[in-house]
Amino acid sequence: MELVRGIHNLQDAQRNGVLTIGNFDGVHLGHQAILNRVKSLAEHYRAPSGIMIFEPQPREFFAPQDAPGRLSRLRDKVALLSKHDIDYVLCMPFNTRLRTLDAHAFCQQILHDGLAVKHLVVGDDFRFGCDRQGNFEYLEAFGAQHGFDVENTSSILNGEGLRISSSLVRQQLNQGDMVSAQAMLGHPITMRGRVVGGQQLARRLGFPTANIFLKGVTPALSGVYAVTVPVDGKEYSGVANIGVRPTVDGKTPILEVHLFNFSGDVYTQYLEVTFRQFIRPERKMNGLDELEKQIQCDKEEALRFFSNQ
Repeated sequence: MELVRGIHNLQDAQRNGVLTIGNFDGVHLGHQAILNRVKSLAEHYRAPSGIMIFEPQPREFFAPQDAPGRLSRLRDKVALLSKHDIDYVLCMPFNTRLRTLDAHAFCQQILHDGLAVKHLVVGDDFRFGCDRQGNFEYLEAFGAQHGFDVENTSSILNGEGLRISSSLVRQQLNQGDMVSAQAMLGHPITMRGRVVGGQQLARRLGFPTANIFLKGVTPALSGVYAVTVPVDGKEYSGVANIGVRPTVDGKTPILEVHLFNFSGDVYTQYLEVTFRQFIRPERKMNGLDELEKQIQCDKEEALRFFSNQ
């Protein structure tokens, strides 16, 4: 699967295909049903298959302080999408120009002129264009006039009869229910990033960590978790904190991972952290002594979790 940044980088071989559009945050089971349909139609038409996503996500552009936390950053999202045999992901920069396109301009300039879409698949709640004025009926009418088909997909329900959505997954994670969240995602909850240098505070407390900065993206995950991380072909268990580190007056979200029985150097490496069990919410401690004791308790809780697996 190829990542295409901006429609101007699209190749002729990627036009005249089957496309879907959305945020695909988390790539949950509902998203996967759409991807399976896109792949099936592309095989039927012998045409390229594509996914259009936006970066930043629209709600992050309009109201970054109120936007929901990300289930998957761009790197994680592309890795998840690549598992579904789609030919390309078109990552559109969501900026003022794109934001001001009305429904007709979006359909004409992007879908028809830019992509020459043959068949479009969208979710049953898809809205687009300035002020979200476009909907499925508008797409269907435009497609009929310009020679491409449009279809929507039915919602996928969980075991309780609720519509699987990114919002519902976030709700389960906020409640610490990793089992339900992972069941709706259909895959483990992972986060990837490069290890960078930190303040080495955790090392001084006896718990060296690999630090991954999250570059301004607010994650849906927050708190302390039992995690696993593969390093050089071996999987290590560990404990991780994801948040702003209120005890040391931190402001920017960061992922800090302490691996058990590991003494190597992972600085500058890309790590894939899989979140296995929620331990507790992030909270501010009364000084470093309390923080050290709490980290030890968190480590013991994670070790108990892994010993029962």
